[in-house]
Amino acid sequence: MKLVILGGVAAGAKAAAKARRLLPDAQIDLYTDDTHISYSACGLPYYIEGNFNNYEMLLVRSPEAFEKDNVHIHLKHRAVKILPHTKQVLIEKLGENKAFLADYDKLIVAVGARPVIPQIRNVNLNNVFTLRKIEDGIAIRTKAENSKNAVIIGGGYIGMEMLEALVRQNIFVTLIEYAPTIMQNFDDDMSNLILEQLKEISNGRFEILTSEIATEFSGDNDGIRLVRTGSGKEIPADFAVICAGVKPNIEIAKDAGILLGETGAIKVNERMETSIKDIYACGDCVEENLIVTNSKIWLPLGTNANKEGRIAAINACGGDEKFEGVLGSSVTRCLSLSMAMTGITEKKAASLDLETVSVTVTKTDKVGYMPDVNNITLKLVADKNSGKLLGCQGVGAGDADKRVNTVTAALLAGLTAEEFFRNDLTYAPPFSPTIDPLLNAAQILTEKLNSKV
Repeated sequence: MKLVILGGVAAGAKAAAKARRLLPDAQIDLYTDDTHISYSACGLPYYIEGNFNNYEMLLVRSPEAFEKDNVHIHLKHRAVKILPHTKQVLIEKLGENKAFLADYDKLIVAVGARPVIPQIRNVNLNNVFTLRKIEDGIAIRTKAENSKNAVIIGGGYIGMEMLEALVRQNIFVTLIEYAPTIMQNFDDDMSNLILEQLKEISNGRFEILTSEIATEFSGDNDGIRLVRTGSGKEIPADFAVICAGVKPNIEIAKDAGILLGETGAIKVNERMETSIKDIYACGDCVEENLIVTNSKIWLPLGTNANKEGRIAAINACGGDEKFEGVLGSSVTRCLSLSMAMTGITEKKAASLDLETVSVTVTKTDKVGYMPDVNNITLKLVADKNSGKLLGCQGVGAGDADKRVNTVTAALLAGLTAEEFFRNDLTYAPPFSPTIDPLLNAAQILTEKLNSKV
């Protein structure tokens, strides 16, 4: 069998490795326009921050290691067109003005996503970066070593991680967010809490501007010098990092006649099959099923990509395994503040016409006399009619993420708030108060649901 894989970061590399284990004699060719494969893009901010000096620590598996297993890796090769009727892919060899047709029996599309570039004048000036590939991380870290001021465009996950990374490099950072608050995937009250807590620990090291738009980059032949905003501010900048989100690379699939889903990403079924026979898709270019509501979501995360790559390979190789979907679980950190969530927010529930009840509690993450005790704020959301848990958000300097991780199991099991309150969580002074904040939130939520308030 000839298996062709397009894309080689998380989903594509995972698919290649799994396919080789399943079919030792298959011909497997992976094509990517990147210069590296199988790397942790999520680790790039921490490389920029200086947690480690060798970017190669981000590489999970080298092309040479794949070749030893007879998986042929083709770097700097861009897939231009899929020809389903002849089961071929037109491949362009970058930098050589050459193209050829690659035959396939089964095709896995794992072409990922790309950064969104806002409409900012002079956005192509030198030292204006996005962060997606290994080269991006190297370039930003190199520039950061000799810089005093930086501007970040966007206050989502990558924006938060880059804020931490650059502040740790002793750079004064101005973060510009067009929305009224940052981390818009959280409910507004939690987003506002994140903003407030970050401002409290800024200590003159950074500034966050909300309801503000970057309109122009100004500079010279050497690169950007300042950023102008819609309100007339002029912000000095030795460099800028655009963290305005990403969008799925769906053009090659759409051109081939593959159906897109309601989110705009590639539509796949539980077996990661597209609408065209023998073509599978996985990773950041596909939409997923959100288990909590059985609705569609596009959630480009490395965890999802790895799971989907594995499932796509199993089914492309003749197996039968299903990917049920995702819970919407995510976490990040900015300086001493952690932010985590799973399931859906009240905001998302309202868009789905669901009636909800929620509670928000702020408690210590450990017993109060422990030296490293910190506050965390947890928000639990439940369906008003059934009492089933719909989601959890956690913010704070304490261990918010482990509480959110606990809720993921409850969401998968379809537990109600009352059922979850019966949970037997661990206790010891270094780890939790005698009644964990999560159970405290579940108790209040149960009482609120039962009172029908």
